Amino acid sequence: MKARGVLLGYVEGLNDARTTLADFFSSLLVVIILLAALVLLFEHASASPPIDMSAADLQKKATQGVAEAQTNLGLRYDFGRGVPRDYTKAREWFEKAAAQGDADAQYNLGVLYDFEKGVPQDFSTARHWYEQAATQGHAGAQNNLGGLYEFGHGVKQDSVRAFMWYNVAASLSTNDPQKDVAAENRDEIAGGMTSAQISEGKRLTSQCQARQFKGCQ
Repeated sequence: MKARGVLLGYVEGLNDARTTLADFFSSLLVVIILLAALVLLFEHASASPPIDMSAADLQKKATQGVAEAQTNLGLRYDFGRGVPRDYTKAREWFEKAAAQGDADAQYNLGVLYDFEKGVPQDFSTARHWYEQAATQGHAGAQNNLGGLYEFGHGVKQDSVRAFMWYNVAASLSTNDPQKDVAAENRDEIAGGMTSAQISEGKRLTSQCQARQFKGCQ
């Protein structure tokens, strides 16, 4: 009887092992199916110019009027990646893409004028381009607008307005790393503000979000 009990225990254990193994393969199958679905999704998504695309191929697409290619070519010239650094050419390509409403190009134009990269420093022009990109939910542009207001560059110094732009950028639902920068800037400037000013900044944030970032200046 004892031996029979051992045998039954062995069989039961074997059945448990088979059940566990079956569950494992079922879970593995689900993972494989999900990965296959993701591959199909990315294959059918709008492709952006690959990072390793040659400057010549990027130039061809940019010349054809593809805004994203124009922005990426501008970045190549801005940072000297695969081409000699040339801020003038960077600006020209950013301007072409910005005219088509490309938020990244508008933001990068703002950066050129904000930090005097190949052009005379012009905070008003920088603000113009930041605002164009900010209305499209561009975290970097919103964060940099906060900087203009915090330090009074091209605008009247306004900590409340700076807090608002930092907070708007930090509250975006995107994965843009500029969100974290904006959150740090918001928390830093809040350290020198009154509770009333912070409350007003939060109210303006909600108002700006409700307007979908339009008319927040």
